[in-house]
Amino acid sequence: MLELIAFIIAGLVGLFVGGELLVRGAVAIAHRLGISNLVTGVVIVGAATSMPEMVASVDAALIGSPGIAWGNVVGSNLANSLLILGTTAVVAPIAMHGVGKRDAVVGLIATLAIWALTMSQMASPWIGFGLIASLVIYIIWRVNHPPEDAGGEEGEGEPGLAVAILLFLGGVGVLIGGGRLLVSGAVELATIAGISEAVIGLTVVAVGTSLPELAATLAAALKGRSDLAVGNVVGSNVYNLLLISGATMSIAPVAVPAELLDIELPVLAASSVLILLLCRYARHIGRGIGTLLLAGFAANTALLFA
Repeated sequence: MLELIAFIIAGLVGLFVGGELLVRGAVAIAHRLGISNLVTGVVIVGAATSMPEMVASVDAALIGSPGIAWGNVVGSNLANSLLILGTTAVVAPIAMHGVGKRDAVVGLIATLAIWALTMSQMASPWIGFGLIASLVIYIIWRVNHPPEDAGGEEGEGEPGLAVAILLFLGGVGVLIGGGRLLVSGAVELATIAGISEAVIGLTVVAVGTSLPELAATLAAALKGRSDLAVGNVVGSNVYNLLLISGATMSIAPVAVPAELLDIELPVLAASSVLILLLCRYARHIGRGIGTLLLAGFAANTALLFA
C-alpha cells in the first residue's frame, strides 16, 4: 500500500513539474517565433496546461481503465469550478466584470454534450475527432473575438529558443512518466481498497492533475488579475471536455462509464450553470461564495466515498 501511495505521489509531482516545464517552454518558443500573446494564451498555454489531464486520461484508457480516464475529465472540471475557484476566492476575492461569460456558455454546452454521449453509451474515434474539431472551432472563434485586455504579458528573462525547446521536450517526458506512475498506482489502489476506478479518477487523479491550474489561478488572483484567474478556470474546463475527451475517445474508443450518470454529471452540469451565472451576473466572488463552492466540493467528495 505504501509503495502504491509513493507511486501516486511521484506521479503527481511528475505531472506538476512536467506541466510547468512544458508551459514555460511552449510560451518561450511562441514568443521567440513571434507568435502573438493572444494566440499563445488561448491555444498554446491552454493546451499545455491540459496536458497532465490528457496524459492521465489517455494512459488510463489505453490500459483498459475507462473509469479513471473519464472520471478524471469530469472530476477535473469539478475541481476547477468548485475547489480551485473556491480556494482562490477565499484567499483573494475575485472582482468580476463579466469576464469569462462567453467561455462559460461554451463550457456548459460541452458539458451537456458529454452528458448526452454518456446516456447514449456510444463510443467511436469519429466522436473523438468531432470533439477535437469542436475545440478547433472554439479556438478560431476565441482568437477572432478576443476579450478586452486579452493575451497576457510576455515574461521577462525568457530563455533562448534552444533552451525553450529543451524545456518543452523535457516537460513532455516528465509528464508521460508521471502520468504512467499516477495511473498505475491509482488502478492498483482502487483494486486493493475496493473503490471503483471512477471514484479514484474523480478524486485522487482529478485533483492531482488540476494542481497546475490551482497554482496559476491563485497567482493571477493575488496579482489582481481576476480576468486571468476566471479565464483560466473556464478555459481549462472547455479544454478538458473537448480536447481530453476527444483525445481519449479517438485513441481508445470506450464508452463513458454509465456510473457517472446518477450524480457526477448532474453535479457537473449544475456547477457549469453556476459558473455561467457568476460570470454573467456577479460583481465579485467573495469569501462567502468561495466557502460555499468549497463546501459543495467537499460534500460531493464525501458522497462519492460514502
